Parts: sequence; C-alpha cells; structure tokens
Amino acid sequence: MLTCVCRAWYFSLLLKAVLLLVSSMTYANEPQVDNDPSEDNRELNSSVLVPPMWWTVEAEAEEAHQGAPTAAATPPPPLEPPPLKQIRIMLDWFLSPQHAGLVIAQQRGLFTAQGMEVELQTPADPAIALKLLVAGEIDFALSRQPALHLYAHDGAPIVRIATLIETPLTAVVVAGELEEPLKEKLAPLRYGYSSLEGRDLFIPHLIPDALTQSGNVAPPVNLHFDTRRAFVEEQVDAVVDAPFHSLPAQLASEGINTQVIRHEALDIPRYDGLVLLANRDGAMRRADTWSHVVMAIEDAHHWMLENPDAAWELLISAEPVLDNAINESSWQDLLRRIALSPGAVDSRRYQAFEQYLQKQGVSDELLPVSRLAIDPHAQ
Repeated sequence: MLTCVCRAWYFSLLLKAVLLLVSSMTYANEPQVDNDPSEDNRELNSSVLVPPMWWTVEAEAEEAHQGAPTAAATPPPPLEPPPLKQIRIMLDWFLSPQHAGLVIAQQRGLFTAQGMEVELQTPADPAIALKLLVAGEIDFALSRQPALHLYAHDGAPIVRIATLIETPLTAVVVAGELEEPLKEKLAPLRYGYSSLEGRDLFIPHLIPDALTQSGNVAPPVNLHFDTRRAFVEEQVDAVVDAPFHSLPAQLASEGINTQVIRHEALDIPRYDGLVLLANRDGAMRRADTWSHVVMAIEDAHHWMLENPDAAWELLISAEPVLDNAINESSWQDLLRRIALSPGAVDSRRYQAFEQYLQKQGVSDELLPVSRLAIDPHAQ
C-alpha cells in the first residue's frame, strides 16, 4: 500500500515539472512587446524634460559656488604686538657688577619678554634716587635695606619689592691693622661715610655718646662715595660703609694696607645689600608691572648662576667700563650673594632691623614688615 502511494506522488511531481518546462519554452518564443511608445524614437541628442524644481536648485548652488572666493585676494595684515611698557630704574650710584642682574635681563631680552622696555639711569647724586621715586619721576630705585628703614620712618611712601643682593655689600674699612677689642680701637678713629645709614646708624653705633660729647673725636666726613681719594689724602682713618669688594684692592695698588670689618661682627643685624624700591602709593595699580619686573630679574639671576663665565662676558661686552681685574676677581663672590627668589621677603630680617633701630634710639615705633617690604607675586 505504501509503495503505491509513493509511486503516485512521484508520478504527479514529474508531470508538474514537464508542464512547467513546456510553458517556459512557449513564453520564450513569443515576440517582445514594449508598453512605452515614447521610447521608440529616443536618440542621444533627444531633448529631455527636466522638472523645474531640479533646475532651480542646481542653478542656485552653482551661483553660490561661483560667488565664494577660493582664496583671499590679499592676506590680512599681521597683528602688531602691544607696545612695550616704558620702565625707568635709577641705580644707587655708578654702574657696577652688583647691578649685573639688571644688565643681563636687558641684554637677554628678559624685560622685553615681560612686555617692558627698561632704561637704567645713573643718579647725579646718590641721594637723589629715592627723592625722585617719592616724587613719581621714576618707576623704581635701587638702595639698601637700612636706608629703606630710615626713609620709611621719615614718612616716605616707599616699599621694597625685590632683593637683588642678599648680604651687605659694604663694611668698615680701616687703614692699617687694628688689635682687639675692635670696638674700643674703632671709637676714636676719624670716620668717613657715603650713605644715610652710614651717618645715622653705623657711626653712632661705633662712637659712644660720651666720646662724642667730650669733643675728643673728629666729626665724620661725607665722602660722597669718593672713598679712595679720602684714604690716599689721609682725610680719614676708616670708612663705615665702604664697598669691600673693590676698595681694599684699589688701596692696595696705592700701597695702603687695609682691614675689612664686616657689620655683622660689630653687632649690626644682617640686612639686604641691594633692594629694588617702588612707590607704594601705586601698589594696587602697578602690582602687575612690579611682578613682571621681578620675574625678569629672577630669570637673569638663575641664568647668571648657571652660566657664570658667559654672564661675565655678556656683562663686560654690554658695559666695557666694568672690564677690569678688580671686578673680575670679585665676580664669583658676588654671584654667591645674588637672590634666587628676589620677590621673597625675609620677614625675620626686617623685624630684627626694626628692633635694632629702636634699641639704638633711632626710632620710637616698630614698623610692620608689610610697610617695608612686600612680595609682588603675592599681591
């Protein structure tokens, strides 16, 4: 029974396949009929009707493309850099190696990089720099920490914004040799001075009041920084604020032996030897300028310390007057004294000097450190 069913199913399937093959052959032999009569005569040069909307869009796109420039007709002019800010810095006296940081900053373009053009001015009189600063005639002045204290107690609106040299650059220079005890031997000498602190601080510190009142002591002489001539002409026995890097060597060439006594050895507190001062009345308005000036000086100091020989060559090429054996011999010692963080304030040092002034009877009140010195980067 199952065999009969399978045979019937197979025969039915075979019959359907034969019918399908016959139908396909019949359809293939019939002629093809094209239902679209419009295409009978179409050639390559026949006109084609394009919908208006398509033409408008393409035309507008072409016009927009033709109107857009493919390149700028002329390049735009280069942007001009902002003008450099003009800055005037007055030195404490004639240019010397202690001012190297400012000269190096100029020569290496460090001030320019901070947006400034700096002019270094030499005063006709050492006492005039701070007066011009107070009057607003200059932007900055160089001085020493002791002078800053004295002027501040006198009411001058000045403030230290940077330290260039961290240790004293002057000392008591005596002709000949003194025996101990030094203070007793120093008291009766004929003194000369060149600075305000020399007259008002150091000489009174060395000469007791009793000796001054007795009239047995010669009045101090203002040398106006001409210390060498004062020794050669025997006007003085000692100078209380002499530059110890240069004066002893200069006098040795004249056959004069000297002794250098550092201020610290005479119980005078250590102080900043060279500071940059500004007029505090413009602190808020000029704080940004102060900070940029100090950054340029700091960069110069670090470069000097890392390249001492190159720094010396750059210094003397810019200022040939400094090229002498005395300055060259003191160069390495001077480099050890430069401030690597000029803006930083040693508050303890300024407090100690205020206490010293009060103890000496020079001042009645203690000025706060913020009145005397600031870090311009912290403003």
